[in-house]
Amino acid sequence: MKIILATQNQGKVRELRELLVDEEIEVLSLLDIPDWEDVEENGVTFAENAAIKAREAVRRTGLIALADDSGLEVDALDGAPGVYSARYAGEPKDDERNNDKLLHLLEMTPENKRTARFRCALVMATPYGEEYLTEGAVEGQILTQRRGSDGFGYDPLFYLPEFARTMAELTLTEKNTLSHRAQAFRKVIPILRTLARGTSSQGKI
Repeated sequence: MKIILATQNQGKVRELRELLVDEEIEVLSLLDIPDWEDVEENGVTFAENAAIKAREAVRRTGLIALADDSGLEVDALDGAPGVYSARYAGEPKDDERNNDKLLHLLEMTPENKRTARFRCALVMATPYGEEYLTEGAVEGQILTQRRGSDGFGYDPLFYLPEFARTMAELTLTEKNTLSHRAQAFRKVIPILRTLARGTSSQGKI
């Protein structure tokens, strides 16, 4: 069965493919859709934005679509950047500028006040109008400088005290056991298995 993950972020695609390595499910991405145009993510929650993307991917492809909206919530910034995480430093979205802005805003914040969490909402939509929501979250704190090169987004600044490493210092296998996205992805896999047994639709691509 083919499904589409509504993202152009190949890091997210790799994470999901790793989790589905033993399944007969082929994961495509928005890079496989000709002339894809970004849909406006005007929701006020992660779940709303994920649903917007999933519905549009279903409409364009006829495939079961998964879309996540993930973000960083920093307690000292009253939950920001939140749903604006990807474009925190403005357009075009850029991980390095986002991290620079975060470091600047937290420059005077002491270590014990730099608590934060990654949160993910994942929506799976089917061509038959069904929708499923799963969520995940992981707690940590924001460092004063980047560490690690195996992640993306805010991973190099997000420190996990129980591992004494940042998210960007974890292996993909380790990340897939604990990340907010991995939690949400794992919760949707049993639903995908059921759908894979019950459908032969290959969509439009």
